[in-house]
Amino acid sequence: MSSLFTMSPPLARRIGSALVLGPPTILCVYLGSTAFAVMVLVTMGILAWEWSRLCGAPLPQVGGVLLGCSLIAAIVGAELGYPAVGLLLLVAGGFAAYLVAHGNGWLAAGAICLGLPGVALVWLRQDPEMGRLVVLWLVAVVWASDIGAYAVGSTVGGPKLAPRISPRKTWSGLCGAITAAAAIGAAVAVYADIGSPLWVAVLSGSVGLAAQGGDLAESWLKRRFGVKDVSGLIPGHGGLLDRVDALLAAALLTALIAIWGNGKIWIWL
Repeated sequence: MSSLFTMSPPLARRIGSALVLGPPTILCVYLGSTAFAVMVLVTMGILAWEWSRLCGAPLPQVGGVLLGCSLIAAIVGAELGYPAVGLLLLVAGGFAAYLVAHGNGWLAAGAICLGLPGVALVWLRQDPEMGRLVVLWLVAVVWASDIGAYAVGSTVGGPKLAPRISPRKTWSGLCGAITAAAAIGAAVAVYADIGSPLWVAVLSGSVGLAAQGGDLAESWLKRRFGVKDVSGLIPGHGGLLDRVDALLAAALLTALIAIWGNGKIWIWL
């Protein structure tokens, strides 16, 4: 009987991650765009450090510092209402990091891979009408896709999605991720009365797919550099990037959809 209540380590890590990162994230989203921007700013600083370690850059070193400064400056620019300036700072910071790091292109790429989603998150939250709901919906969809992927993948199994990159990921898990994300999206649509539950489900499923793509991309990077975790910052979980990789990819897609809708993601619903 006790085996029925035995929690697997991967599931325990997912629940632990949600319990640790969930409350402060939700609180900052509710407190307003400035509080949320501060949280994103701190996150970007940590991610810059992890990215530098991942790319094999010696620490401390000027290139990593430039990367971190460019990410932080971009977030500040976005929060002040100048996201375009923030994007320019990312490009400039990435180029400067490339030069001082003796041509370490991967280090410089961090300015774009981390900075663009960071600016996107801040920009999405700034919408006075829907910013809070959009970010909460985004976080819920990403968490749902992660849990759905693990629950279905570990239960159903089947063909591997990308065995050379992430041996544990399966096609059934991907379907579970998309389905869970779509279900959460439809529930949000019904609860908040923001549009057709069907269209919100389609949008949410697409964002859930992007989230899984972000997770897979980070797995590829770790294999590329021969590391299991980007850091040991979160005991038992790896690094912060290991926890937010899916959110970064999902945020970028959400922002692109919003831009296509003249700054309003729900215009399509």
